[in-house]
Amino acid sequence: MPSPPTPSSGPRSGWLRKLPLVLIIGAAILGAFLLRDHVSFEALAHNREKLLAFRDAHYLWAVLAFMLAYVVIVGFSLPGGTVATLTGGFLFGLFPGVVYNVLAAGTGAVGVFLAVRMGFGAAVSARIEQSGGVVARLQNGLRENEWSVLFLMRLVPAVPFVIANLVPAFVGVSLSRFTISTYLGIIPGALVFTSVGAGLGKVFAAGGVPDLGIILTPPVLLPLLGLAALAALPMVLRLARKGP
Repeated sequence: MPSPPTPSSGPRSGWLRKLPLVLIIGAAILGAFLLRDHVSFEALAHNREKLLAFRDAHYLWAVLAFMLAYVVIVGFSLPGGTVATLTGGFLFGLFPGVVYNVLAAGTGAVGVFLAVRMGFGAAVSARIEQSGGVVARLQNGLRENEWSVLFLMRLVPAVPFVIANLVPAFVGVSLSRFTISTYLGIIPGALVFTSVGAGLGKVFAAGGVPDLGIILTPPVLLPLLGLAALAALPMVLRLARKGP
């Protein structure tokens, strides 16, 4: 006589696994409408004196509050990721600001990855494997070159941060590889935007706005593309060995 299904295998457990992803989607939709004007460069400029005063009076609490807010922004795919990175540089300087930015952004990204994989990612990955065809071949190709692809998604500025969080969860990337490639891969971009944030004091004093296009200028873009080329090199060599 078969044993009754355990609670972990029933429909209720399935919904519980999907709950984090549902919350993220709901928060992202609400945040897009409700937080757009509150997490912006203008809001940072308007509240800069209060933020600096709080940092000076309660440095540790300021660090913890900033990192928690950044984790929530990334983890729930809310608007304001770039502003958060700038804020880290503005409040804490290039160093240790870049450390706080990388730790917070990476932690939020891992949270999204886990929520998607628990919710639908594993099922989608299994269906892709069973379906065969072009999509399955693409998935197999990605798995053969996981490290290269994961680092490329982090290093190439054209790839949105949220896409780099979602795609690996849907194709079955391991948590360890996603985590390592995320924390290391976002360092170059974080250095650029944290350095911009560290110079916001002068920008505010002049009544200007930060030049976020700096990441597309040759002195910044070329080193990033060079790192991306290094990340892609193992994949290129593997394809070359296979031949046509």
